[in-house]
Amino acid sequence: MEEELDGPNSASEKRYFPESLDSSDGDEEGILACEDLELNPFDGLPYSSRYYKLLKEREDLPIWKEKYSFMENLLQNQIVIVSGDAKCGKSSQVPQWCAEYCLSVRYQHGGVVCTQVHAQSAVQLALRVADEMDVNIGHEVGYVIPFENCCASETILRYCTDSMLQREMMSSPFLGSYGVIILDDVHERSIATDVLLGLLKDVLMARPELKLIINSSPHLIGKLTSYYGNVPLIEVRKQQPVEVVYLSGAHRESFESILRLIFEIHQSGEKGDIVVFLACEQDIEKAYEIVCQEGSNLNPDLGELVVVPLYPEEKCALFKPNEEAEKRCQVYQRRVVLTASSGESLIWSNTVKFVIDVGMERRKVYNPRIRANSLVTQPISQSQAEIRKQILGSSSSGKLFCLYSEELASKDMRPLKPAEMQEANLTGMVLFMKRIDIAGLGHCDFMNRPAPESLMQALEDLDYLAALDNDGNLSEFGIIMSEFPLDPQLSKSILASCEFDCVEEMLTIAAMVTAPSCFSSPPRGAEEAALTCWKTFLHPEGDHFTLINVYKAYQDTALNSTSEHGVEKWCHDYFLNCCALRAADVIRAELLEIVKRIELPCAEPAFGSKENALNIKKALLSGYFMQAVERGCPKLEHGCKHVLHMVVREILGCFYSNSSLHKEKHGTSTWISSSAWKRPHIRVTGLDELKHLASEHVARDMADGSGCGRLGELPDADTQAGRPAAPAVRLLPLQEDARVGSLPQVQHR
Repeated sequence: MEEELDGPNSASEKRYFPESLDSSDGDEEGILACEDLELNPFDGLPYSSRYYKLLKEREDLPIWKEKYSFMENLLQNQIVIVSGDAKCGKSSQVPQWCAEYCLSVRYQHGGVVCTQVHAQSAVQLALRVADEMDVNIGHEVGYVIPFENCCASETILRYCTDSMLQREMMSSPFLGSYGVIILDDVHERSIATDVLLGLLKDVLMARPELKLIINSSPHLIGKLTSYYGNVPLIEVRKQQPVEVVYLSGAHRESFESILRLIFEIHQSGEKGDIVVFLACEQDIEKAYEIVCQEGSNLNPDLGELVVVPLYPEEKCALFKPNEEAEKRCQVYQRRVVLTASSGESLIWSNTVKFVIDVGMERRKVYNPRIRANSLVTQPISQSQAEIRKQILGSSSSGKLFCLYSEELASKDMRPLKPAEMQEANLTGMVLFMKRIDIAGLGHCDFMNRPAPESLMQALEDLDYLAALDNDGNLSEFGIIMSEFPLDPQLSKSILASCEFDCVEEMLTIAAMVTAPSCFSSPPRGAEEAALTCWKTFLHPEGDHFTLINVYKAYQDTALNSTSEHGVEKWCHDYFLNCCALRAADVIRAELLEIVKRIELPCAEPAFGSKENALNIKKALLSGYFMQAVERGCPKLEHGCKHVLHMVVREILGCFYSNSSLHKEKHGTSTWISSSAWKRPHIRVTGLDELKHLASEHVARDMADGSGCGRLGELPDADTQAGRPAAPAVRLLPLQEDARVGSLPQVQHR
């Protein structure tokens, strides 16, 4: 019986492709598997020779052996869990099999959507799968990532980020356009994936025909099976033996040990690329400079050392070397990939033979009491360490160098990666849940419940932003805020800009701070030249206004330039990131489209006038007044004992922590200061002016009787160390109760 089931040409396997693939109206010989057809069933065109070449590669993937078992379970069950190691092929093959299933039922329940945590992965997987299916990207196969949609009405299979599928539920709560939903890389534990896992439980009950596929690493399978109950499990194992070397004494000087290992491996003459997992992006930049500088002094006979920085948080290319370019290159090239935590899923190369793991990561942990993120350096989890080991799974001679002891791995490392929901600001998530509650899906059974304190802080923030009504439901203002794919506070600033006639400027600021940093890291020795170039964009009112100047200069250059090369050259000359500015342009266009769609008032731009500058500050403060606190700062210049600081971490683009652009002119003005790790310092001229603006918003809270002002006093660090923590917020006296206007039919709180 087993031999009959396992046979590739067995009659039972043909039933996955019924009449929809039958070209002869009932002739059994016409009912063939997709791979055996001369015509592509998805577009009706003949298969190309490349399709058969890629088909052989697909058949060598570890997951290919599980195709029959997967299809059987997909037909008979509503939920299927696929457990597989890294690079086993589950992210590319499972969606194709699901597309074949949807084709077999004539798409009567919809198409296939597959979520990814990283936008880069969604794009690259869509390109790869379109190539393997022998169809056009953007037609039969497409992708949707924040501020970029490459899909059409005929798209059968789409890859998207988990956040985009979550946003789609606001307009289509039951996701009626999909017959199969695939949640990939669930072990990453992003907020959007955890929310989807909970909400889809209710959606599956409402839509019995819907299929849910969950792809995860083996470490999370126990938790998933207990969460979803008795559901079929497809296990894929491909792990090859890997030599693991623990360097217990290296963690004390891990950075020097990493550099030493890189050069020793290169000088040994062993072939293969190197992947280095560092703790943070700052370490990536530091290592990149040193390896580039020292690598140029190595013996050229050993080959070229190509350093590839890979930032998981930014929209950058995956590490996937070009095989054709390698064949043309006459000199051996060894790539050294420098990445950080969450970069495991961005490594797609089979040429990696060496992995160096520091075993530490710098995580951003949100503290709801002070409404601020902290960077915490801590050991990675055991599951993360195992995934990094699996990168070498396809190499029989791979080596993993762990810059920590075996004892630390077993005792200090947690078994699983912590869920982002338990460490992040949940205001955006709660706003989404309130929006979904309108469709009756607001109650979510989370796999890991968030801390009650974080949920209460999120609800409190939404109340202060006027996103909730007196009954705790989403207000009209909150519904409009949820339309913007931005942080709720930034959305509030955009809506407030409608009152202050500075929508155009606020959209530019929102786009520039949402896109990657527009300032490129200058090469060693060019720091002064970069600062000189950046000073041409300097605005006396602060870096938000400087970002507007940068964007306007980019737009003027793009309009006056005859080619893209001219724009790229201008960006290079001014040490600006051309890709980031293009992304900001796309983001701004989409935000403007949302403003027009919901018919918000939009005045003509008036950037440059004093009134406009004040209005921009008011709009920013309308969203971020909760970050305004007063604290003792005896070490500040000019002996200021008290200065008003606004921690605006989330809305600021990357810059140098010393903010050299403003060193010469800051005087006694008030700084709206962010964190100290490569973020800009923004200032509002005049302490009294900022106090007045903040007090206006605090007065609104007092006016409705809540008495919950947000202007408070934070204890100094030395006070906190010696005494019990003081309350996060202490009400200060207010000068006046002033209102600054309101949108039509929208009440401020």
